Amino acid sequence: MTARTYGQFCGLARALEIIGERWSMLVIRDLVLGPKRYDELQQGLPKIPTSILSTRLNELERHGVVQRRVLSQLDAGVVYELTEYGNDLDQILLQLGLWGARSLTDPAADDLFTLDAAILSLYTTFQPDAARGVQCSFELHYSAEEMGDQMIVHAVVEDGAMTAGEGPHPDPDIIIEPRGPVMLKLLNGELAAANALTCGAVAVKGDPARLELFARLFRIPSAPSKTEGLVTH
Repeated sequence: MTARTYGQFCGLARALEIIGERWSMLVIRDLVLGPKRYDELQQGLPKIPTSILSTRLNELERHGVVQRRVLSQLDAGVVYELTEYGNDLDQILLQLGLWGARSLTDPAADDLFTLDAAILSLYTTFQPDAARGVQCSFELHYSAEEMGDQMIVHAVVEDGAMTAGEGPHPDPDIIIEPRGPVMLKLLNGELAAANALTCGAVAVKGDPARLELFARLFRIPSAPSKTEGLVTH
């Protein structure tokens, strides 16, 4: 199959030729957190046709972004993982995710919020400058209403740095349980932490003041106001 090109001698054009096809960046998103088997990628991207997933993996492998590796365990399964070149996309992916988050509204009825998206949303929205001198561990519980199954993720903030992952934290300073799709409003400042507690949109276990801290450390900046009509100077 002949590769499609933009016919431009330009780094951006070349980047889009490599990763700009539909689903490519979401495949990369789901590999940023670590290697995955083919069926694990399917699970995280349930709406992608099997033929398209195979095609995208082959394309990304051909361009040196993704590689296959045989596991050393007895089952000798094959996983897909990012190469060193592919891993260079991590900060680009986070910045692009934050840019897109500024335009998010309430999710549609069939929109999925996956485990990888939940973890990466913490990395995407984390504000290291606001976390200087802060030591705190957060545990987030997403209910079946948002996910279809309960999902737990955690984040540990240590003096301007943050790590996040799947599952509970052994000793969280606060457990946060959003009720309904309220987390977006908390992160973008549309809903204040105190109001979220008062109206019952968020339940916590631990010091309620930690919810305000969470909202300060994980933020989605406001998008610039849209202009109407023709802009003149």
